[in-house]
Amino acid sequence: GNKMATNMDVRRASHAGSWYTKSSKQLDGELQSWLNEASVVHAPAKAIIAPHAGYSYSGPCAGHAYKQIDPSRVRRVFILGPSHHAYLPLCALSLMTTYETPLYNLDIDKEIYRELESTGQFEKMTHEVDEREHSIEMHLPYIAKVMESQKGKFTIVPVLVGALREDKEASYGKLFSKYLTDPENLFIISSDFCHWGDRFRYKHYDKTKGPIHASIHHLDHQGMKKIETLNAKGFAEYLGETNNTICGRHPIAVLLHAIEVLKSASGFSFQMKFVQYAQSNQCRSPSDSSVSYASASLVASSPSPSS
Repeated sequence: GNKMATNMDVRRASHAGSWYTKSSKQLDGELQSWLNEASVVHAPAKAIIAPHAGYSYSGPCAGHAYKQIDPSRVRRVFILGPSHHAYLPLCALSLMTTYETPLYNLDIDKEIYRELESTGQFEKMTHEVDEREHSIEMHLPYIAKVMESQKGKFTIVPVLVGALREDKEASYGKLFSKYLTDPENLFIISSDFCHWGDRFRYKHYDKTKGPIHASIHHLDHQGMKKIETLNAKGFAEYLGETNNTICGRHPIAVLLHAIEVLKSASGFSFQMKFVQYAQSNQCRSPSDSSVSYASASLVASSPSPSS
């Protein structure tokens, strides 16, 4: 029968109080102010790409992606985040039923989880991996905030995306493409962009572009253009050539592959547009380090019925 959710079934907001405030009032105010600073420029979003750093770093940038969401049509929010700590060759689902946020708790979609499990393509993440990972959690307060008018009427589908080979990115893309066609589904793709400096073991610098931060800006924008063309192969080639440290490259690639399946099969048309770009700070000397953040929105138009 139906058992009450026990605490074992609830994933704690383990980064609240460090990566973002655990005060619901303060958090609500911060999220609202970042959303107020953004404008609706490419909407309604079918999917967004947004950063997952501490809110003092990437909260303002993420607001530009979340601003493109129309909550009235959304009933399920898929969140695809990269695995930072656990090595995963596949994608993994949570063992929890509920994800906590300081605003209100979000329930996992049991039905979709059952469908995904039945494919045999998903592992389960342990409680420890689930709570250590920040790439999904950092989106939950924003989801709770933009969806507050639909509170209790929507579910979430958290998916931890492993270090997938290209053929696996394509097969997960095909698997998720059927969910992308549903007008009630929204996809959140969790990624930061270039991680530059000694601590990230990445110091690509094209001096013809000027100071280091301008070279990073150019490098990131090359990648963003590849993503906007919705070409999975082009994005993979760009990563192969530059090794840019885009931590959500696998979730991004899964989305690009899903779009390709639909473009070729169904007459859906898609337009991806980056709406904001920021760097944690401007690198000028080789001893500096920075992380880049970029927010994008994907708008889809469904095939018009043939007359």
